Amino acid sequence: MSLRVVFMGTPEFAVPSLSEILAAGYDVVRVYTQPPRRAGRGKSLTKSPVHQFAEIMGIPVETPKSFRKPRVIDELENLNADVACVVAYGQILPKRALAAPRYGCLNLHGSKLPRWRGAAPVQRAIMAGDTETAAQIMQMDVGLDTGPILLSEIIPITAQDNAATLSQRMSRIGAGLWPRALAALERGALTPSAQVGAPTYAAKIDKVEARLDWRKSAQELEYQIRGLSPFPGAWCELPGRKGNERVKIHLAQVEAGSGVPGTVLDDALLIATGTGTGTGALRLLRLQPAGKSAMDAADYLRGRPVSAGTILT
Repeated sequence: MSLRVVFMGTPEFAVPSLSEILAAGYDVVRVYTQPPRRAGRGKSLTKSPVHQFAEIMGIPVETPKSFRKPRVIDELENLNADVACVVAYGQILPKRALAAPRYGCLNLHGSKLPRWRGAAPVQRAIMAGDTETAAQIMQMDVGLDTGPILLSEIIPITAQDNAATLSQRMSRIGAGLWPRALAALERGALTPSAQVGAPTYAAKIDKVEARLDWRKSAQELEYQIRGLSPFPGAWCELPGRKGNERVKIHLAQVEAGSGVPGTVLDDALLIATGTGTGTGALRLLRLQPAGKSAMDAADYLRGRPVSAGTILT
């Protein structure tokens, strides 16, 4: 008999997981997702990507504001589900909710646990200069990503990856783990492995972290730019038509160079950085002024030249 599955997820990242579970023939009896949010220029209420996909597939959808309400957990228990599959749902599940399905709740997490427990593992891994991460299905417990690992797939982090490309790849790879995990669950063949090592925590990205500090090394800044691209976007202030303007930086490369941190070293946006690991300058390659689309540095400079010797703060 096919497992009765509850799926919990919200963003686009979670849609491939739901799709793979359905394609494998499992009976998804209910989808839980975050309530519609106001979005777009008109600020109209917009259903989450998971909500929209579930409706297309004809699956009943629940959008509770909180799982702390006993009524919400009562309804979950009444589904008599075998397992809940959780992917970037966006709510903390209390102990009673975790125990509601027969086999509990399984979660797809985007890191090599216990490294980068928490809300922003993809961004933090890139910002730290990690060379690999993982998609892992774990058994959820009441701790923050502390449960045992059930299935894992290592994912290299390349020098070309940013948060968007790594998230997209992880979404696809992680989705492919679900049919394997659920088939093993049906056979009683899922073997939990305790997390080993000292944990690190992937705190939610704070907007104050997005400003580039030229006193850091060029390599640290390049990691920061890739880890925050495309959202919220690392930024600095550059001379504009009406004084300094905030500009997001989506792509940069480390080059040789030296000077007082923040000094523009040539007419093509090579910026001196602080000493430390790596060489001492960073070339800005792709920029996005406020209210504009991202553009290559050459296109930016045609309308807003930045001369060598300019000091950036």
